[in-house]
Amino acid sequence: MQAASPPSELSLGFSLWRENPASMAPASCFIKNRGALLAPSPGFARGGVGGGVNLLRSRCSRSVSEKPAGGGGGGGGGEVFYATPSSKSDVDYLGMSTKGDLNVKMEHLEAFGIDGQVTLEGPIEEVAKMEADEAEDLLRNLGIPSPFACRYSPRGIFCTRTLNLRSISAIGYDMDYTLMHYNVMAWEGRAYDYCMENLKNMGFPVDGLSFDPDLVIRGLVIDKERGNLVKADRFGHVKRAMHGTQMLSTRAMSEIYGRELVDLRKESRWEFLNTLFSVSEAVAYMQMVDRLDDGSVAAEVGLLDYKGLFKAVGKALFRAHVEGQLKSEIMSKPELFVEPDPELPLALLDQKEAGKKLLLITNSDYHYTDKMMKHSFNRFLPNNMDWRDLFDIVIVSARKPEFFQMSHPMYEVVTGEGLMRPCFKACTGGLYSGGSAQMVENSLNIHGDEILYVGDHIYTDVSQSKVHLRWRTALICRELEEEYSALIRSQDHRATLIDLINQKEVVGDLFNQLRLASQRRNKGRPAQTIAATSMDDQELTESMQKLLIVMQRLDNKIAPLLETDGELFNKRWGYLSRAGLWDKSHLMRQIEKYADIYTSRVSNFLHYTPFMYFRSQEQSLAHDSYFQKHWPINGLSVDN
Repeated sequence: MQAASPPSELSLGFSLWRENPASMAPASCFIKNRGALLAPSPGFARGGVGGGVNLLRSRCSRSVSEKPAGGGGGGGGGEVFYATPSSKSDVDYLGMSTKGDLNVKMEHLEAFGIDGQVTLEGPIEEVAKMEADEAEDLLRNLGIPSPFACRYSPRGIFCTRTLNLRSISAIGYDMDYTLMHYNVMAWEGRAYDYCMENLKNMGFPVDGLSFDPDLVIRGLVIDKERGNLVKADRFGHVKRAMHGTQMLSTRAMSEIYGRELVDLRKESRWEFLNTLFSVSEAVAYMQMVDRLDDGSVAAEVGLLDYKGLFKAVGKALFRAHVEGQLKSEIMSKPELFVEPDPELPLALLDQKEAGKKLLLITNSDYHYTDKMMKHSFNRFLPNNMDWRDLFDIVIVSARKPEFFQMSHPMYEVVTGEGLMRPCFKACTGGLYSGGSAQMVENSLNIHGDEILYVGDHIYTDVSQSKVHLRWRTALICRELEEEYSALIRSQDHRATLIDLINQKEVVGDLFNQLRLASQRRNKGRPAQTIAATSMDDQELTESMQKLLIVMQRLDNKIAPLLETDGELFNKRWGYLSRAGLWDKSHLMRQIEKYADIYTSRVSNFLHYTPFMYFRSQEQSLAHDSYFQKHWPINGLSVDN
């Protein structure tokens, strides 16, 4: 059986062992031969147009003349390199396709007198470090920042399932809260205002209410039967809860949900807040629960329970979107609602020039999409480019999630006024309305895991494209930056809390052993040692009493610290991705299940290059702590 290829570029015996982290350069190749170091020249930037190669001196006395390599696109460096086509691709030992991996052409090396028998001097670990250091020096000389810093920052891209971007042929993007980020206070605040105005017209008492974005966070779940908002852990256990706008005590929460789990499959009861668009609806609903409870809702509105109230709020917000007042206001003054990101168009430009097909698939209509994309993109694009120039296919009014599930008629938008005509196949450069993901796949002749879809909605964008089409997926979650910052600032708080809990665990374990010993003595079971036979019962009791008091006092310090853990992110709900001190939130479970990678904004791709090989990290298991304790360290076990 032939061994699988390693997940890096291997071709003709030359180890192109790591992806180039430069945002505008192809994958780097460093090959030792007869004392020379072969490396791409600065001309390879932007797909190698006008590029060549430099044979740089590196700890050697011999120089080799430079020879032009010719042009080329897609980050391939022209005639010097070639990318592995689909027909020649394999699967590496991590299960990823090698399609798109870069290789060095043999004839190019022969032109320099290199016969293909490349030797690596010394252990590969040492050679790898040496070449990496030289590559970093080269990047520094090119004025390109270190590729590693961004990976340990709030703007990192985090991987839950290994993803080789080189094997991705097309990247599709959602628009709202993905390609453009709205100011939540401004956008959701206006959505809230229109919603409350519609509720008032329906007879609901809304006077005195105002938008409070801190009342909810993404990833919470509305209990439509009880009028509650809850935060659940990855198993569905409720960790925090609020009725109306009042947080529930631990006792009340236990009485209500002690025997219940949040199950998102029961859509008639549970409503998951998938996106920032859910903020205005959830705030309005929880405030109206208070009004329903205090009897302020007039009888003329109709007999309402909490579930009926949720429908009424949803209807009011839906009207705000459908009637167009909200979007008309945003289109008239987009600068008040959209936060600019100059790096975002450049990240997409890198992807396009690397040979990726770029798709825009949005539920927004044509007029809104065109206006907002022009505002957000055109001023940051070079050479008077228009936002449309970035995308091979643009689909508006896509009707996601149905877009991924079934086939709808597709129309081509043929005029600036948005007039349309029926269409049965999408073409490169086209602008369309409706249709389906399957039609897109057929038009591009690209299917399944060759496509990466990027969106902010866990269900509409990420879950459905993965479940129905096996597309690779990326989730945009802007709040990650704020949570990262909050976690950094709360390190001392969490360290103190964890230390107290560890002390409580030690004392508790000792107390339990003494309690068991006391129980055995009381039952007349034989003592295990001579000392135990003569031990006074009073001595045992006093020790247990002291330990019990110690635990109670530790609890008095732990409880308030645990209650305030995460308040630097949100005072009511704590962290976005965590539930309690140790566990993941239900939101994080959804992200890990459906998103292959996740990050705070699309522009973060600029720092990773279109050739990045994202590798998932080691997952910690409950029994890992045992192995960490007992595995040999420097030849000695921890127990020794």
